[in-house]
Amino acid sequence: MTTVEIRVPATSANLGPGFDALGLALTLHDEVEATLTGERGVQVTVEGEGRGEVDLGEGHLIVRAMRATFDRMGVAQPEGVRLRCRNRIPHARGLGSSSAAVCAGILAARALSGDAGAGFSDDAVFALATEMEGHPDNVAPCLAGGLVVAWTDHAGAPHMVKLVPDQRIRPVAVVPSARLATETARGLLPKDVPHKDAAFNAGRAALLIAALTLRPEPELLLAATEDRLHQSYRAPAMRGSADLVERLRAVGVPAVVSGAGPTVLAFPSPDTQDLIAPEVGNDWHIQQMDVDQVGATVRFPETR
Repeated sequence: MTTVEIRVPATSANLGPGFDALGLALTLHDEVEATLTGERGVQVTVEGEGRGEVDLGEGHLIVRAMRATFDRMGVAQPEGVRLRCRNRIPHARGLGSSSAAVCAGILAARALSGDAGAGFSDDAVFALATEMEGHPDNVAPCLAGGLVVAWTDHAGAPHMVKLVPDQRIRPVAVVPSARLATETARGLLPKDVPHKDAAFNAGRAALLIAALTLRPEPELLLAATEDRLHQSYRAPAMRGSADLVERLRAVGVPAVVSGAGPTVLAFPSPDTQDLIAPEVGNDWHIQQMDVDQVGATVRFPETR
């Protein structure tokens, strides 16, 4: 039997104005142990998030990602696969749980494929992950860590640039009990937006990169996290999140909807840290995090 251990971080996409372009890796991780057993069939066990909810067979997203990777590499599908998943990333909350699963499956399959996997480049991993997820802004920070600018070229190939946020950036995720499917949130977006709103977001996205990497001052971050492209359109599907963003910003805490929501991501300073809890109700969980600077990791456990 061959076993590999994969660790993948949660991510927050968009970060306000950087719609479908910016993503941040967070220090909240899922851990996956993948084994080729040599026995026919798929076995999946899940601890933590998703336990009792997700498919425990061929329909599990990590298994599907592994299968897609073996096919892409031209490697014969293994007869037996066993997964042990320790999940900490909340599902359907805008923290990149599906991207983490996709990346974990692809990296596991590559690692378990020997010489064929060694020839499957990081760019190929990124391309397949983007293909499966649909957009690069979550898979890019999951794979690379840090703050990532992601885009696709005219041929549809994904690209990324990794930046290192200032060490004083310590995001706070405010996670509600309610869930929201990404497809639902994306379905609320209009086909067209006013030119002035697009220009507004372009300026704020550029400012946000500077504020996260060069000058993380509260006033800059508050202005840099303003958005006119997606959050207001999605607000009817997550009114509690939209209201919380408004309340936090009103007391000087830079806050955005994380990804497609409904989690709220805040960037408090030491002076505004204590202002978050009074604005949050009982149905929310406040989690202090750091930026994961490493991204997904692959490890072969020592043979006992």
